[in-house]
Amino acid sequence: MLKYRLISAFVLIPVVIAALFLLPPMGFGIVTLVVCMLAAWEWGQLSGFTSRTQRVWLAVLCGLLLALMLFMLPAYHNDLHQPVVEISLWASLVWWMVALVLVLFYPASAATWRHSKTLRLIFGLLTIVPFFWGMVVLRAWHYTINPYSGALWLLYVMILVWGADSGAYMFGKLFGKHKLAPKVSPGKTWQGFFGGLVTAAIISWAYGQWANLEVEPATLLICSVVAALASVLGDLTESMFKREAGIKDSGHLIPGHGGILDRIDSLTAAVPVFACLLLLVFRMV
Repeated sequence: MLKYRLISAFVLIPVVIAALFLLPPMGFGIVTLVVCMLAAWEWGQLSGFTSRTQRVWLAVLCGLLLALMLFMLPAYHNDLHQPVVEISLWASLVWWMVALVLVLFYPASAATWRHSKTLRLIFGLLTIVPFFWGMVVLRAWHYTINPYSGALWLLYVMILVWGADSGAYMFGKLFGKHKLAPKVSPGKTWQGFFGGLVTAAIISWAYGQWANLEVEPATLLICSVVAALASVLGDLTESMFKREAGIKDSGHLIPGHGGILDRIDSLTAAVPVFACLLLLVFRMV
């Protein structure tokens, strides 16, 4: 299993970096759309759809919705403050606050959505659509001035999330004693949680020094820590839905890693939350 995980990582990391820096915003948006379609396919299983045909249709409908939203905004890279984008990013903040309540009070909270496919589909839309727009708008950051500026921002968020996750794992292994959310994800501890936040703060400072992101350090730190918190919530939320669905992995598309959702669960929360804070709350445009 470890061999497959390493091989997959060595293949995927260069592909992700190449997509970030070599594709124009529209091309990157299309690639992100395909990833979201695969995520929608897997979310169908979390929503209780066991039929392959039904899940294919969910993926297709998700792709059509995102494509319609994307191609309705031909000049989106010049004006990020479009209603569909802003509404999606604000909706992500509301959804992840709701998700926090669901996780904190699980399994009692599951009584409100356990038997409703419609509610679980709505949760999926609130996870995937803002993630799509968060990826697109961050990649489009100041594109006409510097085509790589947005790529550096997205790379930063990814490094932040992966670094925080690695920090949480190491601190949890070394010092973990108190469970963070035993009814949702028994492996996570409070020691690992705080270790991940410390790691995120260090990454925020170091990357800001290296990349010259033209943002006040305090603003970057706030956005980064909140995004790191959101990444933990994204992981826990997917774990909660998988637990209810009775599955270990969301899919089997990536050898040794499970499904697409298993790889992007933290990013589905961190990316739109970070984008919303940076672009709409602190108005860094």
